[in-house]
Amino acid sequence: MPSRFTKMHGIGNDFVIVDWREDAPRVPNAERVAALADRHTGIGFDQLISIEPPRDPSCAFYYGIWNADGSPSGQCGNGVRCVAAWLYRDGAIERDTDVRLESPSGPVTVRVLGEGRVVVDMGEPDFTPAAIPLDRPLHAIYTAPVGGEDVSFGAVSMGNPHAVVFVDDLADPRVDRLGPLLTVHPVFPEGVNVGFAQRLGPNHIRLRVHERGSGWTRACGTGACAAAAVAHALGLAASIVDVELPGGTLTIEWQGPGHTLWMIGPAAFVFEGEV
Repeated sequence: MPSRFTKMHGIGNDFVIVDWREDAPRVPNAERVAALADRHTGIGFDQLISIEPPRDPSCAFYYGIWNADGSPSGQCGNGVRCVAAWLYRDGAIERDTDVRLESPSGPVTVRVLGEGRVVVDMGEPDFTPAAIPLDRPLHAIYTAPVGGEDVSFGAVSMGNPHAVVFVDDLADPRVDRLGPLLTVHPVFPEGVNVGFAQRLGPNHIRLRVHERGSGWTRACGTGACAAAAVAHALGLAASIVDVELPGGTLTIEWQGPGHTLWMIGPAAFVFEGEV
């Protein structure tokens, strides 16, 4: 792995960005990624993100994503905003211009705005169980036994798998207990990111996310998209929703089936370094 890196974050969801544009495609060693992700003896981050030449000629760049435990990820909403901000600062893309980037789960379109904000076309939410994947027939709400109780949740793919559990209060101690259990539940063959959503109104959701491979995180962009999409599909939210996470707030817009979902939020630089 290269020695130079950039530390960034999107509302507290933090990343190490590495520039592999001049390198052949490669997969980092999982143990090495986990060692660097350690917040006491490494750099500390939720995900490692590489910027590489595109595989798809219709895209300007490709970005790879690896969780803190070294496992690969298909998508990262906060991460793609940081990728866009990094490329803009590098002079590789322009402000206020749509740019098509390639993620492990497919293309996304980004646009760098002013004041460190980025808008991302996250594609259309996919509720089909095979896309998530989820070992259940298609339903709006699913129920599974978790930790000695039946837990109800919605499920959707935003390029990576998400379960959304609606709760009355995020301070409920059940949230801390159920998050890690549902993340590895066998109903999700590849694991799942679990969002606990507290609805505060049709345009406001408060959210905590337990990410597969990374644990509890201060923010999850695809988790915010998933929570807004599931809430809208159930008639619990409007088409534009502010999703408040421990690290900050993202604005999500989705008009419903047949439309792509848009995410707007900040991306911040923290420091440069080498290992």
